[in-house]
Amino acid sequence: MATQLWLIPLFPLLGFVLNLLLGRTLGRTFTTLVGPLAVLAALGQSVWACIALWSGSAATVQETLWRWIHIGDLQLEVGFQVDPLTALFLLIITGIGFLIHVYSVGYMADEEHYGRFFAFLNLFVFFMLVLVLADNLLLMFVGWEGVGLCSYLLIGFYHEKISAGEAAKKAFLFNRVGDFGVLSAVMMLVVYLGTLRFDEINAQAGTLGEGSLSVTLITLLLFLGATGKSAQVPLYVWLPDAMEGPTPVSALIHAATMVTAGLYLVAKLSFLFILAPFTLTIIAVLGTVTAFLGATVALTQTDIKKVLAYSTVSQLGYMFLAMGVGAFGAGIFHVLTHAFFKALLFLGAGAVIHALHHEQDMRRMGGLRQRLPWTYATMLIGTLAISGIPLFSGFFSKDEILWSAYSSPFGSPVLWLFGFLTAGLTSFYMFRMIYLTFHGSFRGAHEESIHEPPMSMVLPLIVLAVLAAFGGFLGVPHALHFLPNGMEAYFHGFFAEIELHGSVIEELGLMVMSVVLALIAWGLASRRYRNGWPRAIDPDSLLAGAERFSLQNWNADAVYATMVVRPFHHISRSVLWKTFDRYAIEGLLQGVVKLQRTGGHWFQQMQNGSVQHYATVFTVSTFLLLLWIQL
Repeated sequence: MATQLWLIPLFPLLGFVLNLLLGRTLGRTFTTLVGPLAVLAALGQSVWACIALWSGSAATVQETLWRWIHIGDLQLEVGFQVDPLTALFLLIITGIGFLIHVYSVGYMADEEHYGRFFAFLNLFVFFMLVLVLADNLLLMFVGWEGVGLCSYLLIGFYHEKISAGEAAKKAFLFNRVGDFGVLSAVMMLVVYLGTLRFDEINAQAGTLGEGSLSVTLITLLLFLGATGKSAQVPLYVWLPDAMEGPTPVSALIHAATMVTAGLYLVAKLSFLFILAPFTLTIIAVLGTVTAFLGATVALTQTDIKKVLAYSTVSQLGYMFLAMGVGAFGAGIFHVLTHAFFKALLFLGAGAVIHALHHEQDMRRMGGLRQRLPWTYATMLIGTLAISGIPLFSGFFSKDEILWSAYSSPFGSPVLWLFGFLTAGLTSFYMFRMIYLTFHGSFRGAHEESIHEPPMSMVLPLIVLAVLAAFGGFLGVPHALHFLPNGMEAYFHGFFAEIELHGSVIEELGLMVMSVVLALIAWGLASRRYRNGWPRAIDPDSLLAGAERFSLQNWNADAVYATMVVRPFHHISRSVLWKTFDRYAIEGLLQGVVKLQRTGGHWFQQMQNGSVQHYATVFTVSTFLLLLWIQL
């Protein structure tokens, strides 16, 4: 079956070129057709490739386009590969990407740079598809860098806003730190294994030796790259600021695709990571810290998009917790369910912002469930899913992660405990957002103009709500028995597998505890926020201090400013500018100028018009030249 994998990224690339070159000339109707249809065509081709994979006997579908790099034993082609992991990501990127493109038609309708927005959105999808289709690490890095570039362009789309420009630069710089790790790992893999193809790396990983210094260092460097791209501690602070971009950008890049690229990298090389127990411990611990930190910060945010941003940080931490305990399949299952409910929540928040004339502060919302019934219903489904309420999608994937953290040989009860507490915090801050936005009385302005968004925005919400409600049934845990675990069967033999230790009774007990905690947190949020914004607490109390600490993101930005930004500014000004630039660079240039002037003046003195002087110089020079030849 001919799959023509190269067509999958080609369609969005054509959409980018057409919108960029012809969008302004041919108008909005042209852009409205080309932007979403380019991604729809990629979705259709992706489905065709997945059918070829699932119906064939081969474990992968491969396609080599042309020879790229042949240096000694290192041979790389520009080639694409579809395996079970790639197939799942293809459907997420193109499927949810198409829904977000459709949603953007309504959300961005009044934007002046409508064509440019869709051009950048198509370009992002192109690079993300290259990232997941690449059959080798170097080609994947091309897509990796491309999505970083597009993230910069889309976060800073409102370029007239200083805050948007600063957020774009922040995202770009933090991702460069991670990119250093990936490139360093690439060079080490070439030295130790002589290959960068994913299948060959996994096949030869055992030659590095379990727990060896080389495999530990390579995996740590790869995880550094994943930390930057997937917003883990300590490189997570760029993602909340990225909310300066348009809401569809937040839904596509920072909920469903780009931020999961780091997880894709770790899962793709699971046979390499499983040989590095120290690295897995680091991943699990940092993932747990990130999950807990993100949840505690989301508790107090007043900007509806910031709540969802820190929620994304927290959920990404959950996924890395799964990777760190060796439950690669559970982590990818949560990537899938998170793509459903987080894209839904971001787009729902966009519908609220659209209805309230770009108001994002929840203190100026409230009472919107009658005015925005479709938005309320779909966001409530997304909230039930992310909070782990049975039988919504997040319930299945999140509890599989918690069970893996408890029963895996790489896990521990401490990791489970913090994951368990994070689940409760998630339920609390998400229902807090629902109550402050949709319940109580309206606290903002322009109440008379509030209305449901156009159908181009509502239909994607409905589709995502259905997926968020029922998508979890793809991976029903064994303890429930009433359906097979489809995700486990789908990935059977693809990831490096671990054996979980624990009984069905233990799994059911932990599951019940998690559900009870989520319901208690829901009740507490209802009691405090159902009737609107609560009374202010005593500003001098310990609770008020903790609230300020949470609202300021644990002072992480202040720490970065003190430890990184200010020292670099000082070095730049006092050392590089006032010393090196002034005395070394400018001094060298000025020295060259003085040397030229002095030399010119000296030669000018020699040209004095005296024949006797010229004859003397000629004679002496000839004598010295002959003497040098004789010696």
